[in-house]
Amino acid sequence: MTPLWLEPMDRWTEFRRLKEMVYKEDTGSVELVGLNQSQKCHMLASVLYPLERSCLYITSGDAEARRIQEDLLFFYPEKVMLFPEREVLLYNVAAQSTEITEQRLQVIEALLLKQNVIVVASIQAVLALQCPPQVFKDNIFTLKVGDIAPLEQLSEKLVRMGYERVSAVEGKGQFSVRGGILDVFPLTSDDPYRIEFFDDEVDSIRIFDVSSQRSVEKVENATISPARELVLTKDAIAGARDRINKSYAGYIKEHGRKGQGTLKGKVDLVLDKLSEGVYDSLLEGYFSFLYPGRNTLFDYLDDSALVVLDEPARLRERGMGYGLEMQEHFKELLEKGEVLPEQLYNTIDYHDFLIKVSGYTSLLMQALPTSRPGFKPDASFHITARSIPAYHGKLQLLVEDIEHWRKKGYSILLLTGSKSRGEGLISFLRDSGLDATYKEHAGNQYMAPGQIMVVPGILSSGFEYLDAGFAVVSDKEIYGTQKRRTQRRKTGRKLESFTDLKIGDYVVHENHGIGKYLGIKTLLVDGQKRDYLNIKYAGTDRLYVPVEQLDMIQPYVGMGEGAPKLSKLGGAEWQRTKNRVRKSIQKLAIDLVKLYAVREAIEGHRFSPDTEWQKQFEDMFPYQETPDQLQAIEEVKRDMESPKVMDRLLCGDVGYGKTEVAIRAAFKAVMDGKQVAVLAPTTILAQQHYNTFVERFENFPFTIQVLSRFKTPAEQREIVKAIKTGGVDIIIGTHRLLGKDVKFKDLGLLIVDEEQRFGVSHKETIKDIKKNVDVLTLTATPIPRTLHMSLMGIRDISIIETPPEDRYPIQTYVVEYNESLIRDAILREIQRGGQVYFVYNRVKSMDYAMQKISQLVPEAKIAMAHGQMSESLLESIMMDFYDHKYDVLLCSSIIENGLDIPNVNTLIVYNADRFGLSQLYQLRGRVGRSNRLAYAYFTFQKDKIITEQAEKRLQTIKQFTEFGSGFKIAMRDLEIRGAGNILGGEQHGHMAAVGYELYYKLLEDTIRTLKGEELVQPVETVINIKVNAHIDQDYIAEESHKMEFYKKIAAINGLEDKNDVEDELVDRFGDIPASVQNLIDIAYIKALARKVRITEITHKGTMVRMRLADNMAITPKKLMPILNENRNRLSFTSSPFPTFTIKLRDFLPDTALEAARETLEAIVHHLE
Repeated sequence: MTPLWLEPMDRWTEFRRLKEMVYKEDTGSVELVGLNQSQKCHMLASVLYPLERSCLYITSGDAEARRIQEDLLFFYPEKVMLFPEREVLLYNVAAQSTEITEQRLQVIEALLLKQNVIVVASIQAVLALQCPPQVFKDNIFTLKVGDIAPLEQLSEKLVRMGYERVSAVEGKGQFSVRGGILDVFPLTSDDPYRIEFFDDEVDSIRIFDVSSQRSVEKVENATISPARELVLTKDAIAGARDRINKSYAGYIKEHGRKGQGTLKGKVDLVLDKLSEGVYDSLLEGYFSFLYPGRNTLFDYLDDSALVVLDEPARLRERGMGYGLEMQEHFKELLEKGEVLPEQLYNTIDYHDFLIKVSGYTSLLMQALPTSRPGFKPDASFHITARSIPAYHGKLQLLVEDIEHWRKKGYSILLLTGSKSRGEGLISFLRDSGLDATYKEHAGNQYMAPGQIMVVPGILSSGFEYLDAGFAVVSDKEIYGTQKRRTQRRKTGRKLESFTDLKIGDYVVHENHGIGKYLGIKTLLVDGQKRDYLNIKYAGTDRLYVPVEQLDMIQPYVGMGEGAPKLSKLGGAEWQRTKNRVRKSIQKLAIDLVKLYAVREAIEGHRFSPDTEWQKQFEDMFPYQETPDQLQAIEEVKRDMESPKVMDRLLCGDVGYGKTEVAIRAAFKAVMDGKQVAVLAPTTILAQQHYNTFVERFENFPFTIQVLSRFKTPAEQREIVKAIKTGGVDIIIGTHRLLGKDVKFKDLGLLIVDEEQRFGVSHKETIKDIKKNVDVLTLTATPIPRTLHMSLMGIRDISIIETPPEDRYPIQTYVVEYNESLIRDAILREIQRGGQVYFVYNRVKSMDYAMQKISQLVPEAKIAMAHGQMSESLLESIMMDFYDHKYDVLLCSSIIENGLDIPNVNTLIVYNADRFGLSQLYQLRGRVGRSNRLAYAYFTFQKDKIITEQAEKRLQTIKQFTEFGSGFKIAMRDLEIRGAGNILGGEQHGHMAAVGYELYYKLLEDTIRTLKGEELVQPVETVINIKVNAHIDQDYIAEESHKMEFYKKIAAINGLEDKNDVEDELVDRFGDIPASVQNLIDIAYIKALARKVRITEITHKGTMVRMRLADNMAITPKKLMPILNENRNRLSFTSSPFPTFTIKLRDFLPDTALEAARETLEAIVHHLE
């Protein structure tokens, strides 16, 4: 059997003739005319079935390639790969994100390993030079258990292959070595590998989880391929050095000393990098020097591969045009002394491209019969095909067309983007008297003439083959919107507070206040080595905190307002601060609990359950909902259907789908005949909401209006009147909606966007409305998950943490500021019809910056916007930019506040080192909001002396650019700000005073007390047994990893935790040394002692004494069986303090530790 989409084709004589022609050995090229995009993909998929050869599909541009890939994925879900254009920046790039390299390497590896795949690429991507296939192949290797591979040689090889050596693997392209353990994360693999050696032999290979750093499963082998396209061999390096020196000498001879300074510096830098033999992105611009053999992607294809040329005339135009653009660009750079002449030859020209194509069978695909210079097809096929009309959800029209096709004996395939849409469609067709079958997939199934099949799947458009009697109708035609394909994505990992503590960071000690962490110090105390945290306080004060007391310390996370003031050791100030905060929290918690109780008591409107219309409306959402979104929608509907008044807060980053949650709530409200008001802080946000609502409600009979200052006074009066009479169902507006003249006929739902950005008086008005109307508040500032949990039951909060799936990654660069780079970046965006944010945070010199950019890119229309402008001027500029009246917006960081313009896909940040991490994270989130590749350039000044703080920040930006790891720190920063927003201005100050972690702990205790839970003060156990208990440098060298394990060991709360920590240490670092085992045992003993409320354990001679805080845990009834069971070695006295005494067999400290552990385990076992 064949797939549903192929069965009708196999019955068509003309198609069988075409397939035969393509597979004939002596066929050069075949022409196919009369097809649109989806038909081209379907025809190719049908010709290739069952995919026993590779195929290279060449398009005129990257965006086109992505669209083709999307369509082909329906036919071959696992076999279609995108080969994006390589980004070569001829400037000094400090860091760049790796997504594009990753995709390209996956293609190269698949082709070299002879996998039959369909590769889709633009002509620009295909013209670029590649590393010789043999060189690349020689650097792909597979390690198996039992192989001999000296670890040191392996490490050196990985560096040559472009891997970066780090202390812990966090992302692709990294490796780390700890003792006899190698962790490596190949760019072409979904999982990182942990390879353990016994001497030089591979002992075991495991897949591990990057976020937990724990092994997940054992595997037999690991394939490792280069982490970069540029593989540096000794021969290539030597040849490149010679060729670069010759080229530079030739340049000087021809151009004299003009521009020599810049070029000499560049050439010297490249020669240095080559001498080091370590990959650097700078070398990408010197491909032709390293590998002058003119290899391209064609050289990676098998001889049997099929090459598809999509619209050959357009390919010729683009290929030749690209060559001319490159020449023009290079001419400019050559004159400035930025490049060497041969760098122009990093691509082949169009003529060479035709020669490469001629080595393969090619399929020329055209919508119209146009000229195709350079090709003489062996056969030409003209296909009679038609597009499908759009039904826009009017399913009766679809039924009429299906009946018409059935009479003609057509096979009919209907695609729905989701299972729920498919099930809805099937029941409608059956109700209309049509016998339709639903299938989970389009795999091997028989499809007879006249049969109707419904399958979940996505194509950009449907088509009808008149001669084949086959119609395919896509989701887009049926519903007017298309469900987008979801992609697997990497998730950022959240900050585990202490593992990211670095020297110089601020910490909070519960009893002593805010200090500065100076690192771990090993001290000799009573002849035993112990590790302590060295913390600096005000003046010359120092505090050494034993690592086992780590739970008393938290990283200081304030409100992002600069460095906190250090506390004075031994002073009363810290206690006073804590008491002040505690009192304020108590008042806040009481108010919240009261408010919640009052709202619970008020009877609101009880909205009806979902209707059939609601289901249809939700099915027309063009995206796949994220799990968080579905959860939030569920929570909002539950609130609306209950008799109480809803007051729910919905948190989620801009573009994470909060608006859709609000839209569904609004639909539910208007279905009950209620009015909905949507309140936004700015005119432009109101306009955006209006556009979104109008688009989503398009096929439903509800009236939507927007009320803002962009309406004339007469229009405003009309709208206000309509609100009062019920002529408007949904009104969207700024604070103008809160005006005294605005009266609703029957308001049922108020949606407030970013409430914290409204003024005090407006907030009061909102508070009044909240008393008897359902309210949904949206905020883009995230809040900590911990706060969300502790506020449960006194504040209704929904959180959307999952980003939408169809976003392309943002190609990010950390790069020296360079005018040629800025011109390139802006021009590239404008040429593809997009817009640019240029963030410049110095309002004083913004006019000068505007002048400079205008001179650099005279082709661009530039506008300027900053927070010191009047509100009305700022809004009209933003509105004009939104309407694409400008190409570039030169602005201060005001754009970090929630603006969503999908057409802006390039961000340039001037002096990025002056911005906070969370600011940069938010700024970067302003681009990449459409299904186009977006670019972010974080620039810094060349040779500028930057502060240590800024240096640290740039370092983190680099990490977050390359591996998304800084994300967790940025999120942490933002969440704390969000916590301040939720709890109000006064609490904001208290959080800054004691740090978020301690603030949260105090809040949690207060809420638990108010809920009537008993708070028992935990006891702190002091252990005086003289054993070495610390983590040695030889076992864990990296301080941050040491800190991570000190934290984990301090948090041991029972046997399961103890085993868990031991397993992880063995997994990541090898066998546990005695000093580390002692540390774990002490933590475990402390956990047991806490349960019995023991305050002190002391070893003296052949005795161990364990003193209790009180008799709360042990009653006489429980005590007797314990003593009877251990009568020869355990005794108990109650005076002067309740104390257990253990007799030992010798006086060794190790014996004492073991005896304490065994005895406590026995006591706890009896108590439980």
